[in-house]
Amino acid sequence: MSHTPETSAAPLQADPADSAPTGSGPGEAPAAAVAGAAKPASHDSTLPEALIAFMLDRWAPAARELPQPIAHAEVFAARRRALSKLFPAETLIIPTGHEKVRANDTHYRFRPGSDFFYLTGNLEPDCVLVMQPQEGGGHRDILFVEPNPGRSDKTFFTDRVKGELWVGPRLGVEQSRARFGVDECRGLPELDAYLSGLVGAVTRPHRVLRGLSRRVDKLLPQHDRDKQLGEALSEMRLLKDALEVEELEAVVASTKRGFEDVVRALPGGRSEREVEGIFNLRARVEGNDVGYGTIAASGHHACILHWTRNDGALEPGKLLLLDAGVEGHALYTADITRTLPISGKFSPEQREIYELVLAAQEAAIAEVKPGNDFMEPNRAAMRVLARGLERLGILTVSADEALKEDKQFYRRYSLHNVSHMLGLDVHDCAQARQQVYKYGKLKAGMVLTVEPGLYFQLDDETVPPRYRGIGVRIEDDILVTETGYRNLSIDIPRTVSDVEAWMAGLWAART
Repeated sequence: MSHTPETSAAPLQADPADSAPTGSGPGEAPAAAVAGAAKPASHDSTLPEALIAFMLDRWAPAARELPQPIAHAEVFAARRRALSKLFPAETLIIPTGHEKVRANDTHYRFRPGSDFFYLTGNLEPDCVLVMQPQEGGGHRDILFVEPNPGRSDKTFFTDRVKGELWVGPRLGVEQSRARFGVDECRGLPELDAYLSGLVGAVTRPHRVLRGLSRRVDKLLPQHDRDKQLGEALSEMRLLKDALEVEELEAVVASTKRGFEDVVRALPGGRSEREVEGIFNLRARVEGNDVGYGTIAASGHHACILHWTRNDGALEPGKLLLLDAGVEGHALYTADITRTLPISGKFSPEQREIYELVLAAQEAAIAEVKPGNDFMEPNRAAMRVLARGLERLGILTVSADEALKEDKQFYRRYSLHNVSHMLGLDVHDCAQARQQVYKYGKLKAGMVLTVEPGLYFQLDDETVPPRYRGIGVRIEDDILVTETGYRNLSIDIPRTVSDVEAWMAGLWAART
């Protein structure tokens, strides 16, 4: 997905006063939701006291055994200890965020905040991780979670947002402590008092990961030092450990299967929306979701970099630019683009542009190695593209002239840089300092995309008519190794001959 890196118990129908943004961010559930006040929806019937009493009666006792720890709990704990060392004697507050309203009283499917998940492995909404400094050094991990009163409180059937009979059970306080391996868990109703204790006559030093919970942001005044917490977490996440690489390998493999699903369906396929739906089915079956809005851009729609409307037709003889990635259950996402001939064969003009983009990608990937500038793959790709554009007669000045910093004429047809970091977010580590990321050096353990593209708009009179409406992007996910790189998505065909043979083979297997 093309991107220039930058330095990212509730009522369903609340009264207007409850919807005021006193404890929730844009699109979040109202403040009362986070506080746990259950109210009926506008279309609910009144519940008589006799029914409430009946609903609270004669339930089997809740299971007493505690859940098993999450897989790789020791990895999450090690990440918390690494963060602890960066901020001794300071309280660190990392919220996961809240469910966001899609329309009226319905919500988007919740996806945890990436930094919170990186430190805990917890997928539940509303939780907050607090790392409390200890006198002897280090931090005590306190995880604030939604309590689970079981069948002892009527909210289990009256609360449409958090009630067990509406949305399923949550772990609860002690269960969460055992599950996530933290030092202590507390109920979310205790959070406000705890955070308020950090400010007052003597403010205790603290840092907050901002922008995830307006409730938390409001309780703790903002400081310049908060930004450093976000930077530190992004910079920790720049280097993937072995577990993270395994997760990325798995979602790349799943994404390949999603691409194959799409290719099989192209004969007889009618619309970009079919492509989106077919790929997204694979993402939901094998993973958590798609890692970002699937780009299924047919024909000239491929010239729109982030075309996610996906409402166009699949036309024989045109290209389909498919930019998509499966997000796994552990929330790591692939980000891969292939440009496919809908009829199975590239036209001469399509092939010409495709092979130029592929040459640029190959040049860029060759520059992925420890010690190189992060921007070196981009520079290599742009040199190839500019020379190709000159050769095709599209650039009317020399490639050297077009590449000058005060000109950059080639960008009319390319627009974006070729790389961004990849991991828990599709545009990963976005809060890292630019001198560490965009203007930093590549290091073993980094995972980045390499994705050059050329886009010739239908109305661009600087482009020969035979190329207008052609858009090509080729994107792979690249791991920096100690000696160079490893292309995690190398098994997804890229060359013209391989793509055509791949498509033909999948179609032949259908008959």
